[in-house]
Amino acid sequence: MKITELRIHPLSMEFEKLLWTAHEPFDKAQLILVEIRTDTGLVGIGEISTGPQSVVCDLLAKLAPVIKGMDPLAPNEIWQKLFSITVPRPGGIGGWDGLPPPLPRGQRPQFMAAMAGIDIALWDIRGKATNLPVFRLLGGTRTDVFTYAVGGFYNESESPFACAEELGEYVSRGFRAVKLKTGALSLADEVKRVRAVRETIGPDVLLMLDLNAPYDVEGCIRFAHAVAPYDIFWLEEPLHWYLQPADFVRLAAASPIPLAHGEREWHRFTVRDFIDSGAVRYVQFDCTRYAGFSEALRISDYAQMQGVMVAPHTAAHLHAHLVSAAGDKAFGAESVGRDALHPIHHRIFHGGAVYRDGRVHLSEQPGFGLEVDWRAVEALKG
Repeated sequence: MKITELRIHPLSMEFEKLLWTAHEPFDKAQLILVEIRTDTGLVGIGEISTGPQSVVCDLLAKLAPVIKGMDPLAPNEIWQKLFSITVPRPGGIGGWDGLPPPLPRGQRPQFMAAMAGIDIALWDIRGKATNLPVFRLLGGTRTDVFTYAVGGFYNESESPFACAEELGEYVSRGFRAVKLKTGALSLADEVKRVRAVRETIGPDVLLMLDLNAPYDVEGCIRFAHAVAPYDIFWLEEPLHWYLQPADFVRLAAASPIPLAHGEREWHRFTVRDFIDSGAVRYVQFDCTRYAGFSEALRISDYAQMQGVMVAPHTAAHLHAHLVSAAGDKAFGAESVGRDALHPIHHRIFHGGAVYRDGRVHLSEQPGFGLEVDWRAVEALKG
């Protein structure tokens, strides 16, 4: 089998209202759908959630001739070939070795995103070629896995305490764990938001906090102690972007709440250092943002060896396959509490995964089992 074509579909959809995390605003949902075609007729579907879309799409177009003619059933070989473009190499300048020249430093995040879409599509093909869903290809047996609902984004037109009603609604629909966006307001106001959510969801539902990197170490220690009385399951992305594993070690030693991290890391080498530090209890690598499913598997395997729980970020219709394979070493996969928070997924994909009663139910369809609504894809193209 050989790869014959790579097709790129950049998609976007405006949100009904502007949403904020502690870090950035979101006025639209975006996704790049990647389609890899083969000479046998098998087609693999991948997705990318990192931008800017124009840069990632340009890189994908440049990588299309690199992978054309390669065996799609060898995702690791393709991954290593693509990754080699990110570094200097003998014969690399001028494209003398037949590959694009070494990648400019500033394009590394977008390149790792482009790799993600390609790699996910290759795993989809691999499952289809063996007539197995990806989780069974990996040795997984669970057809449903635990998931939690994220919500509580900031919206200037609503009370900052509307999050309590929102997360309470998720619990009423069967979720047994919810995650609240925090970190944008004063410590006192954030404590009030956390308390309001806990009072609404009750004592038996897990409550995680997603901070989006608003604190230095000392500030986060104060925050952790202030919210600890409300039985917080983890603090996610707690520290400023530039702080390193050693800083997480200091925080973990002083925090009464476990730490989760990893969704914005590009590859296993930085995630490895966070795992080795002993500071992170839950690792959240996101295969749709960077490096793809192959890298997520490597990170999952390493995390399991080091006693760190696997809790992939977003795209539960993909990550649930990894969680199934990881068994008891995985916490679960992240979902959105309502379709409006990721309107593209719920318009273009059918099958593969069903969300019900706080679980992701996987089908026995081969690959990731996703059926694409191509009319919806065309309608969402920018």
